[in-house]
Amino acid sequence: MKRKKLKTYIWENRHIYIIAIISLLLSVSLDMLAPMLTMHIIDDVILGGELAKLPYLLGGILCVGVGRCIFQYTKEYNFDKAGSLIATQMRKELFDHIQSLSSNYFDKTNTGELMARVKDDIDKIWNTLSYVGMLVLEVIYHTTIVLVCMYTLNPGLAVIPTIAMIVCGFIAIKMEQKLGYVYEQISEENAVLNTVAEENLAGVRTVKAFAREKYEIQKFLSHNKKYYELNMQQSKVFIKYHPYIQIITKLLPITVLILGGRLVMKDVITLGALGAFLEYSNNIIWPMEMLGWLSNDFSAGIASNKKLNKIFAEVPSIKEPDKPVILDRIKGKIEFSHVSFHKEDMHEILHDISFTVEPGKTIGIMGATGAGKTSVIQLLQRLYDATDGKILLDDVDITQLSLAQLRSNISLVMQDVFLFSDTITENVKLGKREIIDAKMVKLASKAAQASDFIEAMDDGYETIIGERGVGLSGGQKQRISIARALAKECPILVMDDSTSALDMETEHEIQKTLHQLQNTTKIIIAHRISAVRHADEIIVLENGAIAERGVHETLMAQKGLYYSTYVSQYGDNFERKEA
Repeated sequence: MKRKKLKTYIWENRHIYIIAIISLLLSVSLDMLAPMLTMHIIDDVILGGELAKLPYLLGGILCVGVGRCIFQYTKEYNFDKAGSLIATQMRKELFDHIQSLSSNYFDKTNTGELMARVKDDIDKIWNTLSYVGMLVLEVIYHTTIVLVCMYTLNPGLAVIPTIAMIVCGFIAIKMEQKLGYVYEQISEENAVLNTVAEENLAGVRTVKAFAREKYEIQKFLSHNKKYYELNMQQSKVFIKYHPYIQIITKLLPITVLILGGRLVMKDVITLGALGAFLEYSNNIIWPMEMLGWLSNDFSAGIASNKKLNKIFAEVPSIKEPDKPVILDRIKGKIEFSHVSFHKEDMHEILHDISFTVEPGKTIGIMGATGAGKTSVIQLLQRLYDATDGKILLDDVDITQLSLAQLRSNISLVMQDVFLFSDTITENVKLGKREIIDAKMVKLASKAAQASDFIEAMDDGYETIIGERGVGLSGGQKQRISIARALAKECPILVMDDSTSALDMETEHEIQKTLHQLQNTTKIIIAHRISAVRHADEIIVLENGAIAERGVHETLMAQKGLYYSTYVSQYGDNFERKEA
């Protein structure tokens, strides 16, 4: 997904920005009228004695004040509105882009870093496009008008604030150059800090179980200290340059007063003109003072934008076909043909895997940890693409199918159960939320042997479960996950070691349920013999390759890996269990 440039976002919201900028111009222009009215009060009323003008001049000052209030409000409201709309759209597009990226991107990217980009960096750009951007425009226009008015009153005296502005601008540019590098480092460390915090909060029970609180606190403090040091480095740059700007802004009115006073005494300008000039010189002080702060925040926005560009530069390795094949109905035939797979810079995970599962049949996959069992499922779902060979679904290469059709027709019960912080009903309905009703939820839960413990809860199916299923046992989480897969009613069901936390009796009841799914192709990955012994074919993986294959009886007769696993699980009683 190609990211839109910032100027495109601005152009799309140009109507709001136009109203905001017009309001800004009118507000600043009215502000510039006040010194002129003051000049006439001094020269015409106080010194000239023309009292008849006083009500009109005072009325003018009142109108200027009221007008400024109206246009200031309109200006700030519309700048904030435009910034909010752009930030909302950018955050949505960033999140959509992250969701479109393939699994290999998340293998190398921390969750905390992505959280920092989605929240903190978007907020900084939001600030740049609204409040900071508004002030930058206001400073430019305000300064221009002030200088024009000063040169109109006295060109010679106006040279002094002009020089002051040029010096302040030079200092601000130098400061921005220094701050840009620091802000990139701050943004990086903020992402690391978020990652450390996110991991520790998500794994707080593991931390406590292994009594690692002191170690994790120390790790957090070390990153927190680095974050502090970078922010102090930013402050040092700011306080190194900002005092120069403040000295200039303090000396400017005094210099104007002294030199302007001499011009009044020489009758070059009037006392009212000097008064107006002093007001203008005071008006030009705040833009000078704002330069440092604006450079600070503007640098933060630029650094954040660079970080987002890096994410948008990432492209998904798993891509939709240009003209996908759309199957009328998925029957569930699965074929792996000489499939091999390895990730970037890693050894081969799968080597020359071939098997076929006819619709409605069951295949069991066994093997030691790291043998490549889960990788088979990841390839079937196209979370990764095979580096060699083909995977066919209903005799069509899965790379020719749309990802939506492929994945929506596979019900998956993962080894690492993930439940959302929501009701049990919503977790079960996750696969097809718009189709699955309360009756289907209850039927699926009953089939997954989960209805008893769910209905024993105070709120039953409307019970809110904690983040990632906190508060439920491992077996309860697995049963809810199985209910979710059964409720989806897909032609393909994948069980990835999904009964490991269940007792033998509950597992047996679930096996009976699976056996009744005559029109569902089932892939059962397991370490337990009991989970796969009734499969139509069992394959045993070793070091990413098929070491043994056959039905239960055939594999037992071979007295190989499968037989050894059986003996290790049933011990000396295996003959009795077999009988």
